[in-house]
This record gives sequence, structure tokens and C-alpha cells, in this order.
Amino acid sequence: MLKMYGLKNCDTCRKAMRWLESEGIAFDFVDVRKDGIAESDVSRWAKSAGVDQLLNRRGTTWRGLSDADKSKGEGAGAVALMAEHPALIKRPVFDRAGDIRVGFKDAEQAWLKS
Repeated sequence: MLKMYGLKNCDTCRKAMRWLESEGIAFDFVDVRKDGIAESDVSRWAKSAGVDQLLNRRGTTWRGLSDADKSKGEGAGAVALMAEHPALIKRPVFDRAGDIRVGFKDAEQAWLKS
């Protein structure tokens, strides 16, 4: 079963959910802010996709962090930071049997259809 992790109020996540439903692709949605996310899951995603692909350094959450917290934005520190502040995770994150994809562009849509 496909799991989609994101934020309920994220425009890209809502777009992805509508697209998945229109394509008839079954999925479970996990709101990482409301439901929380385990650091072990974030670590697994970072190993699969890479920290740079997963960590959103453009959003308001990142800009609101202290310089000390921003300095944790590499390696294991980044994983802990994303687990503590789930809005730092780029969205959506798709998990299909351990195969991870981040984002919702053409490449991810083709992967979701396969």
C-alpha cells in the first residue's frame, strides 16, 4: 500500500491527493504535523532520498529557526531537526514498500503510475 506523508493544508499535497484519487491509486495519508513522524522514518527517508532532497530550506519554518538550529541542518542533526519540526520536510513524501520519492513532479507521477 502506498503511503503519502505531508501536511493537510499544503497545496501540493492536496493536489497530489486529488491526482491519486482521479488515477484510482489507493493510498493512506499521514499528516506529519498532526500525527507526528518518527525520527526513524525521517532517517530512512534521508538515507533513501538524501538529506538535501528531503530538507526544505526555503520555507518559513526554516527561516524562523535560530542560527544554532540551522547549523544542525546536515546529516543526523538534520534528521532530528526534521522530526522535531515536520514542516521542514519537503512534501509530499511517498513510501511504497520502502521505495521513497519526494515531491510531486512528472517523474514522481510516472513512478506512482508504474
